[in-house]
Amino acid sequence: MSRFDPYEHANVSLNPDGSLTRHMKLPTSPPTGEVPKIPGTAVLSKDVTLDAQKETWMRIYRPAKLPSNDNAVVRLPIILFLHGGGWIHMSVATTILHEMSNKISSDLPAIIVAVEFRLAPEHRLPAQYDDAIDALQWVRSQLTSSNGEQWIRDYGDSSRCYLYGTSCGANIAFNAAMRIQDLDLAPLTVVGIILNQPFIGGKARTRSELKLATDQYFPLPMIDMLWELALPPGTDRDHRFCNPFVDVQVKDKLKSVGRCLVVGFGGDPLIDRQQKLVQMMVEQGVMVEARFDDVGFHCIDMIDTRRANAIVNFIKEFVCV
Repeated sequence: MSRFDPYEHANVSLNPDGSLTRHMKLPTSPPTGEVPKIPGTAVLSKDVTLDAQKETWMRIYRPAKLPSNDNAVVRLPIILFLHGGGWIHMSVATTILHEMSNKISSDLPAIIVAVEFRLAPEHRLPAQYDDAIDALQWVRSQLTSSNGEQWIRDYGDSSRCYLYGTSCGANIAFNAAMRIQDLDLAPLTVVGIILNQPFIGGKARTRSELKLATDQYFPLPMIDMLWELALPPGTDRDHRFCNPFVDVQVKDKLKSVGRCLVVGFGGDPLIDRQQKLVQMMVEQGVMVEARFDDVGFHCIDMIDTRRANAIVNFIKEFVCV
């Protein structure tokens, strides 16, 4: 019986210098630009540089037809989107993520700011948290500048900003929500966070991790490998970036986090940790909406259109209250 290789399962090779060779080449999609080439395009999108030195950027989405009231454009919620991919894969230009951002922007409707953050292990945590904060500060600066990005300045609602992340992106959203409480983002107000199957961990195994250790999509050895590639050198899975339950400051900061939506599936090895996170939030008085389904696995929404649509509807109900 051959030994399980988590690197092979993740379709990557570790190089001697600590970087990765990524063998998986997923299809990507370009933005539409200010003027779409295809008539009847429902959502417009464009790419904007965040930090040229860090090579970070964002793809911004807005409905082609902006809702109006009394001939005035209705300002739309701003959703900062942080993608999944286990810290090591994916881009906001990846077609499946691009189409999902299109759908959220159209269905809610909303302004989506999808962040192209740096990947591990070339850039380890907290680089991804820094990139999320950079993006939030960029959004704030557009709202206050006469030369600000028009889609943000003229169509975005500064009082309704949400952090939305999937898998590792939900980890980034959570940690960014903790950080912004020490920052002045006025006039931008982050009123809630959306954690879709948050990627959190710890050294001690949970019951769901042991039960689903050989999961077809997200086996325990690969989960451990991803943390080894993402965490700061010399740390372990009880580092606060991975395990939020060991950070004494988290409970106090949770009290000011606003509203929270958490989505999870029973076939995800991380489900016990996700439910414990919800419990901790409730104990700290956070207004939490938990949407857990017994059936489904980690990132099922990447391949199951019905589940993906259901999550978009959860987001719509949460944001458009």
